[in-house]
Amino acid sequence: MGVHALRIFGWSLAITAIGVAGAGVIGSPRDAAIVAILAVLEISLSFDNAVINATILRRMNPFWQKLFLTLGVVIAVFGMRLLFPIIIVALTAHLGPIKVFDLALNDSAQYAEKLGDAHPAIAAFGGIFLFMLFLDFLFDTERDVQWIKKLEEPLRRAGQLDVIPTVIGLVALLVVGEAFSGDHTQQVLTAGVAGLATYLGVRGLGEFFESRGVGADADEDEDADDDAAAEGAGKTAAPRSSGQPKLVLATGRAAAFLFLYLEVIDASFSFDGVVGAFAISQNIFVIATGLGIGAMYIRSLTVYLVRRGTLSEYIYLEHGAHYAIGALAIILAISIETEVPEIVTGLVGVAFIGLALVSSIRHRRRHADADADADSTGSTRGDGGEGGQGQPREAVGAPL
Repeated sequence: MGVHALRIFGWSLAITAIGVAGAGVIGSPRDAAIVAILAVLEISLSFDNAVINATILRRMNPFWQKLFLTLGVVIAVFGMRLLFPIIIVALTAHLGPIKVFDLALNDSAQYAEKLGDAHPAIAAFGGIFLFMLFLDFLFDTERDVQWIKKLEEPLRRAGQLDVIPTVIGLVALLVVGEAFSGDHTQQVLTAGVAGLATYLGVRGLGEFFESRGVGADADEDEDADDDAAAEGAGKTAAPRSSGQPKLVLATGRAAAFLFLYLEVIDASFSFDGVVGAFAISQNIFVIATGLGIGAMYIRSLTVYLVRRGTLSEYIYLEHGAHYAIGALAIILAISIETEVPEIVTGLVGVAFIGLALVSSIRHRRRHADADADADSTGSTRGDGGEGGQGQPREAVGAPL
């Protein structure tokens, strides 16, 4: 592992050692092993989450990226994996939070049963949120890169009608609530509407502040500082690629709402994992520790993808992650009445990410070969200048 990667994953490695060792000392070696197993499961099931997070995090400045790794981890570990399930049980079981916390500490079996009873609401909330994320990607009119062109191009054109994703989301929620929720129709519809409202509200506010240019001035200042630094060092500032638009980093309120948006996405991914973790252990602290370690790695991986520019190099990864999210939303709807093994969820996500990665690698190779051929042809034509002496040609503006 390089120094740069070690810097990003250092805290995750340290927390892993502390968490596993602490579970072994305070609990037992079996608890330590369960913590490690839960961490591995969380990482393997949430790689698509890291890719989606990276598409949002790269629009935020370094300050908010660091906040995602600090405050965001606290929210993910203690908020979403420990406190939020207690709140969900309190709301669905009509019990006080203190009573639910007492159940979690002293009667973990009953707490797990109550949490299982809350699964229809959890699946409906998380499912519609993720489904809307998937739909907005498919109908995004500004997305130039297409993976499955025959499917994505017509949908991109249809996206000119802004209300289409919301209409489809509402219809899908009605279908799930009436046809696939059994005796939980009211619970599913209520939670689904709450999930849809949360998605539209958080995303809408973030886009509103971004559209007002929040962060653009800061980004221009950053560019000016970079150019000045380059001139001070006696260097010429590197030209921007004409094929890649400059990404404007969000700051202020726009970044704050993007951060909130990230946390809700993480919550939507984590709900089902928390419920499923009780099949392995019923100790809420062991579950929170294991899933929390996994959440740390997902956050570190997100920052790594951003810093390395992986999404720009492997252009279809974002597509694969969104298709995996669409599949997860469908699986959550099915799981309201029918149990779906977590291995199925994980394999579906891995399959989409893997196919997207392979397609991205093939795309890079094709373009690299085409550029090499074009460069070779240009060099041949450029030989034999004045005096018949061949001069080396300098490549200018070669497409990536």
